[in-house]
Amino acid sequence: MTYATTPDGVRIAYQLRGEGAPLVLLAGQANNHHWWDTVRADFHPARSTLTLDYRGTGDSDKPDSPHSTELFAQDVVAVLDELRIDRADIYGTSMGGRVAQQLAAHHPHRVRALVLGCTSPGGPHSVERGDDVRRALVQRRPGAARQALLELMYTPRWLADHPGTHHTLGDPAMPAHSRRHHLAASNRHNAWDLLPGISAPTLVVHGTRDLLNPTANAPLLAGRIPGARLHLIPGARHAYFEEFRTHAGPLVLDFLTSVDHQP
Repeated sequence: MTYATTPDGVRIAYQLRGEGAPLVLLAGQANNHHWWDTVRADFHPARSTLTLDYRGTGDSDKPDSPHSTELFAQDVVAVLDELRIDRADIYGTSMGGRVAQQLAAHHPHRVRALVLGCTSPGGPHSVERGDDVRRALVQRRPGAARQALLELMYTPRWLADHPGTHHTLGDPAMPAHSRRHHLAASNRHNAWDLLPGISAPTLVVHGTRDLLNPTANAPLLAGRIPGARLHLIPGARHAYFEEFRTHAGPLVLDFLTSVDHQP
């Protein structure tokens, strides 16, 4: 296992795979690097991929102290420093997209290109999920909340064809205090005033049927970040990057290649 140590002494586990220019992949809330297991190899023809376990997840330390998306971004910088990577492409999905916003805003010299997937700016300007979705996710009947989350992530047809293990439902080994800190970090995120200062070329991607993080957040982000491109994937739910991998993976690589060719 390989680790970077943050300025506050927390060990962050990271995983570097493949060869080529680095693409940092940032997972959703309360998830570890396994979020990307099924798709990370799709990027290896053109990029190496760098994932990490957020503090509180996976093999990283799990301090019982407040977290924030800005703190998670600082943890990413610690990993880049450990590997002596000056600049990288950043692809964040869900809460990982919120971390990516903080990274691009506060550490612009470390971000060459930015992809924001199924995420939102947070704060009062964002579009929140509906009350029906909130209620579905806190059902007490055994298995009901998990099933609701699965159906928010994937379409029924895809679930019928893929009944096996799903890596996007949260890290099952997280302690309760880490789950609380992750939830609070995501809920407190508000990058609205930071977005106009993002200078990295940016692609915003979202599924048109995403109810977990409503699709309406995508044009908000794209309209707020100078020069950002917007791409909506018809019929996709929250885990568009996995279910629609044959669309989403090439889309992201084409965008990164276009940045390669910019003067």
